[in-house]
Amino acid sequence: MVKITEKQRRFADEYIKTGNISQSYKSAYPNVKKDSAARASGSRLLTKANVKSYIDERLEELKKESIADQDEILQYLTSVMRGEVSDEQLLVIGDGELGSEVERHNKRSDTSDRTKAAELLGKRYVMWTDKNQVENITPEFIEDVPDDDD
Repeated sequence: MVKITEKQRRFADEYIKTGNISQSYKSAYPNVKKDSAARASGSRLLTKANVKSYIDERLEELKKESIADQDEILQYLTSVMRGEVSDEQLLVIGDGELGSEVERHNKRSDTSDRTKAAELLGKRYVMWTDKNQVENITPEFIEDVPDDDD
């Protein structure tokens, strides 16, 4: 990680959350009251190499945390296929009069969901390939060029 001061880090973290320079600066430096002064000082901070590098590194970390990687996707599909994932189902239960209540029930993934997960895993591992019949035609060369009459 890049070396920055605690106040610079607070400013950068707040700026990542809000995107607002003056609000982020006033949050990190509470003694600054004017928006114009906060905006000018915050803009200067954003031009400093260490603050910019810190922001770039944090954004890259946040991006990695928010996007599922290949292993995570394969683990999820496998757990769905094996029926380890349960879905929540809402059931409306009538009480015999004009009222009713809703109950939550967990149920195992449907067979169609499990089949789809298996199909996606199979495609990933190239388990099923479409066989195309290809006819190989080799060209035949015939020498029918007339001789020169020289």
